[in-house]
Amino acid sequence: MSELTTVLNVLVAIEFFYIFYRETIEPKSEKTATLFSLSKEDVQVEKVQLLLKNQGVYNALIGFGMLYGLLFQKSLVTPILIYIVLVALYGGYSSGKASLFFKQAGLAVMALLLGMI
Repeated sequence: MSELTTVLNVLVAIEFFYIFYRETIEPKSEKTATLFSLSKEDVQVEKVQLLLKNQGVYNALIGFGMLYGLLFQKSLVTPILIYIVLVALYGGYSSGKASLFFKQAGLAVMALLLGMI
């Protein structure tokens, strides 16, 4: 794995830890609302906060999986990146926003492509 690929993979992990932070630690913030195209009122709803917090835990586990793979089992990195791309494809399709795909999977796609070289 090249140094550039490793850096991109670490950035993917950091991205998912950031999403975790927004969803789980700061679910009520204006930044979280903006990031996920929600209104300020939406993120104040307790059920929405619960959904965000649960989703945040999944995102943190993706970040930990990436780091674990990079440090201990490189064979895990590619399947996790593929998972990220597939979930982003679904998210972009189901929301009708292609930009969601690029936001969620842009770094993962670059890491995958560089890893193939």
